[in-house]
Amino acid sequence: MGERQKKRSEIDEAYKWRIEDIFVNDAAWREEFDRAERNLDALKKYRGQLNDSRVLARCLSENDKISETMERLYVYATMRLHENSGDSFYQGLAEQAENLAVKIMAEASFIAPEILRIDRRDIERHMDEDVDLAKYRHYFDELFRSKEHILDTETERLLAEASEIGSAPDNIFSMLNDADMKFGFVKDKDGRDVELTHGKFTSFMESRDRMVRKAAFETYYDAFFKLKNTIAATYGASVKKDVFFAKSRKYASSLDAALFAYNIPKDVYTSLIAAVNEFLPALRGYIKLRKKTLGVDELHMYDLYTPIVADADTSVSYQEAKTLALEAFSPLGAEYSATVARALENGWIDVYENEGKRGGAYAWGAYGAHPYILLNFDNKINDAFTLAHEMGHAMHSYYTWETQPYVYADYTIFVAEVASTVNERLFMEHLLKKTDDATMRAYLINYFLEQFRGTVFRQTMFAEFEMKTHEMSENGEPLTVETLSSLYRGLNEKYYGDGITIDSRISLEWARIPHFYNAFYVYQYATGFSAAVALSERILTEGEPAVNDYINFLKSGSSDYSINLLKKAGVDMSSPEPVRKALEKFAELCERLKDMLNA
Repeated sequence: MGERQKKRSEIDEAYKWRIEDIFVNDAAWREEFDRAERNLDALKKYRGQLNDSRVLARCLSENDKISETMERLYVYATMRLHENSGDSFYQGLAEQAENLAVKIMAEASFIAPEILRIDRRDIERHMDEDVDLAKYRHYFDELFRSKEHILDTETERLLAEASEIGSAPDNIFSMLNDADMKFGFVKDKDGRDVELTHGKFTSFMESRDRMVRKAAFETYYDAFFKLKNTIAATYGASVKKDVFFAKSRKYASSLDAALFAYNIPKDVYTSLIAAVNEFLPALRGYIKLRKKTLGVDELHMYDLYTPIVADADTSVSYQEAKTLALEAFSPLGAEYSATVARALENGWIDVYENEGKRGGAYAWGAYGAHPYILLNFDNKINDAFTLAHEMGHAMHSYYTWETQPYVYADYTIFVAEVASTVNERLFMEHLLKKTDDATMRAYLINYFLEQFRGTVFRQTMFAEFEMKTHEMSENGEPLTVETLSSLYRGLNEKYYGDGITIDSRISLEWARIPHFYNAFYVYQYATGFSAAVALSERILTEGEPAVNDYINFLKSGSSDYSINLLKKAGVDMSSPEPVRKALEKFAELCERLKDMLNA
């Protein structure tokens, strides 16, 4: 048998995250969990008394403390599970944490309806008189903005309890995708059998050996094909869940519900799709450039990720990636760089893939501790970019947690991808400046174009898919393997045009996208990328004033509406201009690469 995945115990401790910084061990977690469970009814004493400003302040403060504890419990258990998704002990802990979270939400469900029965003018007067209450000003703004969608106490409690059932599709897909599915082995370019995993699939797709790419592509998607009906039913249930909760809260649609939550105008979503559709000729031009440069008679979907600049050295060790990241982030100032250095050496990061480990990458954590980063580093340049990307998320959380009270300690999904993409852009600019090699420069420009393709075009295509699947469900149309695959294939044909062969297996790509279980998330990759292009331009050209604005943005958490926070940082996402300018940059870089390759 060929090369296999390492077990968790075979990974050097230096490359594992230190979750003990949240709880020193499982026993400490259990002690905190039991205490939280015993205090489940701690908020009951406030019921019916929130019209008293002092009681209201105490209730909100205690609710924050309970939620903060719950977050730590949930994050610890889930991150332990992500180390090995097949570990039944941590499956149990994560499920217990999730169940407790639902109960806590149910116990707190009276707060919003009760506050909304208070006259808004009385709330304003109370805040003027009570400094402890005044910090909740934006919270109250959000609450009263949402008044028509917040229901009576009993209905709110029922919906809170139903959220546990609502999380089932995501949990089921996660178990299938991360724990149960096995993809078998694929021969690498040297003829060795290598186990195909989520992490290795990306590496295979970048292989310069076309037969390796084709074999990995077919083997990978065949595993999803075997479970296509199960996954279609799971995704269909997820969409129905979104529709149910949107209708329950009196939203016009599930898309309206998702956008309303962050006060994002619907035009931001629809104008993104319109702008990207307008620039599809630029994408198709890039696809034709890729086909010509690779010298193939037919360009297939498995040819989309291999570098078209074949001679560049793209191997990057983790140590090299760390050094490059520190150099690249220097424009953001000494404090930022020092914190990144601490993160790289002090147990914030889980670096390498192991058997059962959650695929992909993310940054996460809990208020009161430092952020964490999960990687599946495979010594490729894209892994170095992933490190830069996730460090952006981590630093956003770090600055927010250091600055904001718990009530504003998160940032909305709409701005979530901004900091990560700013880091990637700075990383790219640093690499371009660092090399005089024409081949490497062409490779990097191609890599940046791939970021555009993957983040703006691809994620917008995903956003169209989500919008249409939810519309289908809202109109009573079935979401079956056939309808989902037909819709997805049609979108691929529209986006890529006739310059590529739409392989039959790509029709099932929707079945492997975890983000589809967090509906209407992915469009924000595209808007965030566009905002980040604008912000990074400011940082690199204006220096300290732009850096100060940007760091203040990172410190803001959710203390204001996302659109407003970005405006303060220097970019107006209520206008389609940032997206259009980013797409114009894509078209410009395509022409630049075309000239460099004499294509």
